[in-house]
Amino acid sequence: MKKPLLIATLMCILTFNVHANSELPDLAVFIDEMVSKHNFDRTELNQAFADVEVKKSILKAISRPAEKSKPWYDYRNIFITDKRISGGVKFWQQHAATLAEAEQKYGVPAEVIIAILGVETRYGGNVGGYRVVDALSTLAFRYPPRSPFFRSELEHFLLLTREEKMSRLSPVGSYAGAMGLGQFMPSSYREYAVDFDGDGKRDIWTNPVDAIGSIANYLKRHGWVAGESIVHLTSVDGNEGADLATKGLKPSLNRLDLQNAGVSLQNLPVGEDKLALISLTQKSGEEYWLARQNFYAITRYNHSRMYAMAVTQLAEEISKQYEQ
Repeated sequence: MKKPLLIATLMCILTFNVHANSELPDLAVFIDEMVSKHNFDRTELNQAFADVEVKKSILKAISRPAEKSKPWYDYRNIFITDKRISGGVKFWQQHAATLAEAEQKYGVPAEVIIAILGVETRYGGNVGGYRVVDALSTLAFRYPPRSPFFRSELEHFLLLTREEKMSRLSPVGSYAGAMGLGQFMPSSYREYAVDFDGDGKRDIWTNPVDAIGSIANYLKRHGWVAGESIVHLTSVDGNEGADLATKGLKPSLNRLDLQNAGVSLQNLPVGEDKLALISLTQKSGEEYWLARQNFYAITRYNHSRMYAMAVTQLAEEISKQYEQ
């Protein structure tokens, strides 16, 4: 090797070592990808990741999400509370015009948008306390079960900060890297966030108007059907019907097959749409519900039947109180 080339190579190695983060395995490979795919400055990324902190509390939190560790009757009590209901009514009163505009444009009822804000951040009261770059880096490089997903989200986050001219180190969010009033992951922020007030910025961090429009846009883009109901309580007679609750959240069951399997359609509006059967654990046993496309759209926000039901029932309670 010629001396100039050797010196240049050593300088690159030394530059990397100064800014590398030994707590993040495979970081060098990731930075290489960001440089080659998206033309990021290597030195700037090295400097940024040198300040990243791996958080053990993040790894602990993601290993025990409430959707997996609690039965429905306990999970429900976290979100369907007097305080969260009254907070939703107050939010509706404060942003009635924006919510009406979003409902007219996207077809998503005001109470559903509000309920998602209520479940996610208590209407902006708790947007998370972890730096987004710490959360995503910890999970991308130290959590093998979902490393590919979080590496992708870290890539989106870096692209987002460049596009929106945001700091890479300052933004805070959840332990999983979700951001803002509606807790969008970086990929969702880039794809679905909207500038609903027309000020030239998509700000879902501090701007409730943009957050409202962005949530409505997200649900619409994931198949929300304007004017259609969400979910209906049912009863199941026999094991054949109960087994249909294992078919997943995506509506795939026709009404005749459900009826033949012993699932009651008594509370269901007339229609030809496909359905999903879901079960939720009450203290007295399993409770069954027939879920329509709008329920499935909510599960695209969080892939949990309990999450979607919490949003649905909180929305119902907020609407009741708002109309009083």
